Amino acid sequence: MPRQDVPVDRLPVHGVLDQDLTADGVVLRRLPAWTRPQLVEPAQEIVSTMPAGGVIRFRTASRVLELDAMLTVLRIRDQERPSPVFDLVVDDVVVAAAVADDVMTYHLQGYRPEDLVVVPGGPDTLRFELPGSTEQVVEIWLPHDTVVEVRGVRIDEGTTLEPVDRARRRWVHHGSSISHCLEAPRPTETWPALVARRAGVDSLNLGLGGQCMLDQFVARTIRDERADLLSLKVGINVVNGDTMRERTFRPALHGFLDTVRDGHPDTPFLVVTPIICPAAEESPGPSVLGDDGRYGVVPRPVELAAGALTLRRVREIVTEVVTVRQQAGDAHLHLLDGLTLFGERDADLLPDALHPNAEGYQRIADRFHSAAFDGGPFAERR
Repeated sequence: MPRQDVPVDRLPVHGVLDQDLTADGVVLRRLPAWTRPQLVEPAQEIVSTMPAGGVIRFRTASRVLELDAMLTVLRIRDQERPSPVFDLVVDDVVVAAAVADDVMTYHLQGYRPEDLVVVPGGPDTLRFELPGSTEQVVEIWLPHDTVVEVRGVRIDEGTTLEPVDRARRRWVHHGSSISHCLEAPRPTETWPALVARRAGVDSLNLGLGGQCMLDQFVARTIRDERADLLSLKVGINVVNGDTMRERTFRPALHGFLDTVRDGHPDTPFLVVTPIICPAAEESPGPSVLGDDGRYGVVPRPVELAAGALTLRRVREIVTEVVTVRQQAGDAHLHLLDGLTLFGERDADLLPDALHPNAEGYQRIADRFHSAAFDGGPFAERR
């Protein structure tokens, strides 16, 4: 059957906040355009253009959808990255996946900006066979681990692609790579996606790999977004990047919460402490990837240890900050111990000693859903 083009700049994409028009299409970004001048390193731009949680949601009677995309993956040192996956969801059921064959690669061979090497690749075309014979609600879940530039979309001639508005609560979450979930095998299997689909909520996943540093531009982004539920999973990047000490971490966390509360004073807000990272539990960062493919901390002189943050100390400070704010009257602020999501008993599911594997993310999803949605602060009140 002949196909017709759909303008790529009019696609109904959820879970992203900006679309950069290029000469060939649109690049999808999870941060708004005004944040761009405040990004201080290339990694921030790369991970913000990986549309984790990004979904093209529409209603159509077309039997086929074709999507042309330029895809760019991030490879760190000798780690192999799987091919990008697009998930097809029809009427809330995952029915198929399309795997991209041709990608460009950002190869980070070291820890300096000049260690970033670009390996060329070409655009790819993904084809989705849509089941059924009548109009239905279709979702294309975009790769969570890949920079996506959409260059073309085609549907059957004589059909339409219409946006779908759903009367669902919206959950906005900010976290680190452990919320970005680059290790998940497909976009519907990151732990935030698993939780959102099970709970029946729409979500904005601001899990930014390596970048959960309590940045004010992220706080202002969350402040200005529509949100019925809020969560912040904080600590691991601060320790592993060695970016703060006790003197700066505590007020930075207060400031982040203050800014978000300026826009959402009474919204249920769940603050989550870090999951386990064995090397950083009692030793401050920074952490680096070793030749054995596992993360470990860099030893420091005793003279530099005063005020340095370990994960154990971060959990204590986060708990203290939340408790102080609760006692000051924030009845909608809640605390969740990250070790109850993923703790010592789960450490065998950290292949690189830092990031969970697919089974680990499933455990986090199950436990977060139970703690937050099953009678917890995110339970729907009737």
